[in-house]
Parts: sequence; structure tokens; C-alpha cells
Amino acid sequence: MSELIAGVKSPELLDYLSRRRSVMARNMIEPGPSQGEIEQMLTIAARVPDHGKLSPFYFKIFQGEDRAKAGELLRHAYLKDEDPNASEAKLQLESERFMRAPTVIVAVSAPKLGKIPEWEQVLCAGAACQNLVIAANALGYGIQWLTEWYSFSPDFASSLGLMGDNEKIAGVFYIGTAAEPPQERARPDINDLIK
Repeated sequence: MSELIAGVKSPELLDYLSRRRSVMARNMIEPGPSQGEIEQMLTIAARVPDHGKLSPFYFKIFQGEDRAKAGELLRHAYLKDEDPNASEAKLQLESERFMRAPTVIVAVSAPKLGKIPEWEQVLCAGAACQNLVIAANALGYGIQWLTEWYSFSPDFASSLGLMGDNEKIAGVFYIGTAAEPPQERARPDINDLIK
């Protein structure tokens, strides 16, 4: 194992982070990450500040046919939680959401009962999500972190096996090869964010 790093300057990392950009799911193509790369991404995702060492998050991975199977869950959830009168065209569109990228990873925030405040655990899950984004980019993949309607659908959460109100979808991550270089978007003036 290589030496642990803390307080070591890395101009390369600073440059990388200053230019990082999401890739829209609709702009992703094959190939997606290998099983080894996914394991590496998730290992890095889990390497976050974690008061109490609780790992208050977990991941669900969808690749290949599992994405189409998830589409049936999305179709059912849309009818139940969003629009019971949805047209077949709309249901087809919703059922194809996970087909937009070769790999889809659902990150679940799962706070544990105990002395560590829930808010700290939710932030820990968010940090794991951001590490996943950075790890995917560092491996050369495009990634988009989304929370569309299904992230808040009780039916979809139940179909994925989430446990009650305590567990919530923190993000759905679409990962693949960028079909074209991403374009820069407007960024906030940091002076407006210092209060």
C-alpha cells in the first residue's frame, strides 16, 4: 500500500478539480467502466470524513440488462407516484431513463441511529457522492449526478429495497464515455458566496 497522504501539495490535482465538468447522460456512449474500475470508484467514494466510522451510505449498480429491468420499476413508479393517467409514450420515455448511460449507480443515504447526528451522516453520504464523481472523472469517464423525480418516489425507493423514511436516494450517477467534450457553464463569483 502506498503512503497515506495528508498535507502534500498537488498542483496537478488542483488544476484537475478546477476544470472538472459533468457530462450530460444523453451525451454518454459505451464503453462504461469495467467491474474493476467500478470497485475502484466505490472504494474512493467511501474514503470520506465519517464521524463514528458508520459508512452511512451504500450503492446499487445497474449495467446491461439490469438497466432495462430498472426501467420497469420506473414505469410502475411513475404511474403510481407521478401520473396515473400517463400516456404510453410518456411511460416508455420514463422506462428508458437508465438506458442513457452504460452504467448507472444509485447512491443511498442511510443514516444509522445513535449518537452521531443524522445531518452529519447525510453530509457524509454527500461527500461519498462527490468522491464518486471525481473518481469516475479521474478514470476518464463522463459522469452526471442527477436527482430526478424517481429519487423522491416512494414506490421506486421501495422497489429498490430502501428501508422506510430513513434511507433516501442521494443521487443517481450516469457513467460512460463522453460522446463529445463537455462545454463550460457559467460559474458563480466566489465573492458572492463569501458572507
